[in-house]
Amino acid sequence: MVKDAPLRLFDSHCHLDCEEFESDRAQVLARCKALGLVGIALPGVTEAGWDRLLDTAASDPIFYPTLGLHPVYIAEHQDAHLIRLEREIASRKLAAIGEIGLDYFVDGLDYARQMAIFNAQLAIAAAAKLPVMLHVRKAHDDVLACLRRSPNVGGVVHAFSGSEQQAQTYVDLGFKLGFGGATTYDRALKLRRLARDLPLSAIVLETDAPDIPLSTHRGERNSPEYLPEVLACIAQLRSESEAHVAEETTRNTMALFSR
Repeated sequence: MVKDAPLRLFDSHCHLDCEEFESDRAQVLARCKALGLVGIALPGVTEAGWDRLLDTAASDPIFYPTLGLHPVYIAEHQDAHLIRLEREIASRKLAAIGEIGLDYFVDGLDYARQMAIFNAQLAIAAAAKLPVMLHVRKAHDDVLACLRRSPNVGGVVHAFSGSEQQAQTYVDLGFKLGFGGATTYDRALKLRRLARDLPLSAIVLETDAPDIPLSTHRGERNSPEYLPEVLACIAQLRSESEAHVAEETTRNTMALFSR
């Protein structure tokens, strides 16, 4: 009997370039491919990490590199990094600008500076006609206000955790919503309800590895090789086949990050 081929999956947000995978990145990637992963988006967080990310992305066509300045690291970002971002866009093919956004959850971050850096990156993305990968915590209303004022290029709201109304507003603006490890926890009632009720055309899968481990891997380093478990969770919540959810979410992601 011929074994069925694995389902085609795309991890729309994964930090496989980071130090946590330095010792076994090749082995993790090999397992991912065996499990059916055909794409892994690598989001940038600081200018200091862009070179390693780009080197990782250049090592295998499965990677979709994105560059951005993450709001949590706002103290590290300089205006010169925005100039370099524009230079990188001009010199190479990027899948998106990200991850960028606003974070009102972490104490001590400069909100005004976050807003300035975020809006600058939205403008850069619009000029380059690239989608954006959004990081948003406790700041959905402000992010949505910025998006309404900006030429809209769409993108992904990574690890979405907002309300149903906010979700619909993002979808209306052309965004997909990323669902990952947090959805696998039984206590995440609001998130699981959204994963069940949103149109599948609005959903992409992610792991955010090495962060946000699944309930079955609590306390462990998260990994893109656990993406099939995210798929299984979403399919079960929606009472749909894993094959259907895999096909549609992979199509959603590949259309967004088209090369």
